[in-house]
Amino acid sequence: MANKRDLKKDINYVLGDIIEEVYAWELENPGKDNKAGEAIIDEAIASFDGFIERMNDKKVENASKHFKAIREDLEKTAKGLLDKVNSL
Repeated sequence: MANKRDLKKDINYVLGDIIEEVYAWELENPGKDNKAGEAIIDEAIASFDGFIERMNDKKVENASKHFKAIREDLEKTAKGLLDKVNSL
């Protein structure tokens, strides 16, 4: 399993890329309402904060299982956010 630092980088890159996709969509569609895009960005930021908070939890019994669950949740969250971006 990758170390904690790599997982934090993955969280940052994945959610950052989703936010960049929303910004790119907003630039390509200047006449459309941006509220849906802003909601996706807000959700991505809230997810980022939640993942980092979970990463920094010191009271876990099984670290390997804990980080594996975080990685799986990151994949589910990213997939959901990308589906929302694609539906813009």
